[in-house]
Amino acid sequence: MTTEIEVVERFLATLEALDVDGAVALCADDVVYQNVPLPPARGRRAVEKQLRAMAKAGTGFDVEMRNIAANGPVVLTERVDILRRGSFAMEFWVCGTFEVRDGKIVLWRDYFDWPTFLASGVRGAGRALVGAVTRRTAR
Repeated sequence: MTTEIEVVERFLATLEALDVDGAVALCADDVVYQNVPLPPARGRRAVEKQLRAMAKAGTGFDVEMRNIAANGPVVLTERVDILRRGSFAMEFWVCGTFEVRDGKIVLWRDYFDWPTFLASGVRGAGRALVGAVTRRTAR
């Protein structure tokens, strides 16, 4: 029998592998996914659509887990997510709430600080630009 924490860890690992099919397979038909305060995606198809858009927009996704805990079917994660696209990378703190029923995720709600998220994007763009200029002048 798989624990709720193991389901969430496997789900995040499939996202790190950019395996949308594998991630969606770990979701219940009635799954709800929300990046608070954005509107939630309701149902497996809507969640799959969002995950495919994210996978298409990026070339990499990493999770650095800081803490994970469960209370029955509820799993709380404190982590740093790293989004990549080519030489661009941004990392930001995320707190996630997952609810697991019968080995499937029925709720995935992520909370993060929007100003920190935006600042991380600016820093990532700056690092990518400096790297591009450095590579260009080194030729």
